[in-house]
Amino acid sequence: MAAPPTAAPSPWRHTSVLLAEAVQALVSTPDGVYVDGTFGRGGHARAVLAQLSPRGRLIAFDKDPEAIAAASDLAADPRFVICHASFADMAAELAALGIAQVDGVLLDLGVSSPQIDNPARGFSFRFDAPLDMRMDNTRGPTAADFLAQADERQIVQVIREHGEERFAVPIAKALVARRVGGQPVRTTAELSAVVARAVKTREAGQDPATRTFQALRIHVNAELEALEQGLSATLALLKTAGRLAVISFHSLEDRIVKTFIARHSQDVVDRRAPFAPPKPMMLLALGRTRASADELARNPRARSAMLRVAERSQAPSPAAWTRR
Repeated sequence: MAAPPTAAPSPWRHTSVLLAEAVQALVSTPDGVYVDGTFGRGGHARAVLAQLSPRGRLIAFDKDPEAIAAASDLAADPRFVICHASFADMAAELAALGIAQVDGVLLDLGVSSPQIDNPARGFSFRFDAPLDMRMDNTRGPTAADFLAQADERQIVQVIREHGEERFAVPIAKALVARRVGGQPVRTTAELSAVVARAVKTREAGQDPATRTFQALRIHVNAELEALEQGLSATLALLKTAGRLAVISFHSLEDRIVKTFIARHSQDVVDRRAPFAPPKPMMLLALGRTRASADELARNPRARSAMLRVAERSQAPSPAAWTRR
């Protein structure tokens, strides 16, 4: 846990996606305890706090030191705490604060606009900068470090699985060949140029490097592993009728969220003991929402956003024990 340092004014702004929809889905009682797993620049967090009473609490998480700094104006609010940590570790962080259960968890996945728009962070092919891509740029290997050390098979696997890139093999071959030739890729512009030469066709309006940049970012930050860990933690943390609200931005994230909710929204029968009562479902899927036309006009980056909401199930009814 970390106290937020003083924030310097930032030229990079972030517009929270599905703000009203997410907060409405999340907050069921103004006296509750809530988690914002991805503080970012605090759009969702501030909207949640506006709905809470003096007895409510909001615990926020973020790996990015710049996001932690952006929370400095909330330091005086006794209802608010921010932790410099991944939401994957929320159970341990909450336990350290003496919190065993919460009334809701919000996860706004992916990369934030300030991270994309700040050239120094190395997330975007629109700027030439060191190829970093770490959400927490104080620790761990960068994307350039990975490309300098990984073999061709590892690079192919990352680009294919995390970028769903059908040209993963020629991209990896080109990256390794450049490294063997004494010119390892160290900047975003170099990576973009290598990918552009290796990718022969691409969907209209999409830069050839889009999928590769996404893949490396996901890998460097272990985003999918963190998502699975964070989702699993919510099952024990959520009170009965507590809400889980997750905003995803690409199919890999959304598939994990959708599968998780579906898997825990049904009774589980132990096939080894077919006459034993099934374990009752743990979640109730409440639906999904996309950005409205009005929001898309204001914020085009919301076009791929998907909000999925689920509720921690009530105690099972007698019917649940005889359903199958």
